Amino acid sequence: MTQDTPSGNVMSQGVMSTGDGMRIFPDVEACIDCGGCVVACKRTWDREVQNQRIDITTMAEGTAGPQGENADKTGRLEAGENPGETSLPMQCYHCENAPCVSVCPTDALQKEDDGFVTVTEDLCVGCQYCLSGCPFGAPQFPDSNDGTARIFGTGGIMDKCTGCRSRQEAQKGPACAEECATDAILVGGAGEIADELEQRDSRPFFNEEAMEIIFGAEDAQLFQ
Repeated sequence: MTQDTPSGNVMSQGVMSTGDGMRIFPDVEACIDCGGCVVACKRTWDREVQNQRIDITTMAEGTAGPQGENADKTGRLEAGENPGETSLPMQCYHCENAPCVSVCPTDALQKEDDGFVTVTEDLCVGCQYCLSGCPFGAPQFPDSNDGTARIFGTGGIMDKCTGCRSRQEAQKGPACAEECATDAILVGGAGEIADELEQRDSRPFFNEEAMEIIFGAEDAQLFQ
């Protein structure tokens, strides 16, 4: 697999490159639901308790698959079998075809030239259309029940994972990926991520439609 990739220093096994064109993607086979990514994000960006820019979603909790809880989850899903307990880091993946950008009525959300999906707080009216449009639950509205948000019946100002853009500009990886003990959060170009998953004998957890949202139709083919 070949593709132009971002430049930057490799800081961990999961962070392969940073900067323009980077992507963030989870390796569901590696996630152990330790919460390290959540803590790293909150500590780095001083987020409030109720504001989580990254969360770990656990499905079929306490359920073992046919070969044990940690064996070939994505392969069993493809075969229509029970994958067992499965944990997945969920955050803004800075999608190529970001639905949140498409549905935002005030252009508060933009897909920037360097690949990051950003929010302009001054333009956000708290309509929460982005929350409805995002299939990954990335948009957060931590102030929806406070102050003027409650008075005017809005969701407050939207907040989400920034991809640690300022860290990447300094050629550092996102805090969540850097501190993930099992390198379950991959950062790099689409080709780099696809190659890393192949080397790990892992596969994407998402279906074809979601992969095209995240990577675009052309780059999604790299994962097949």
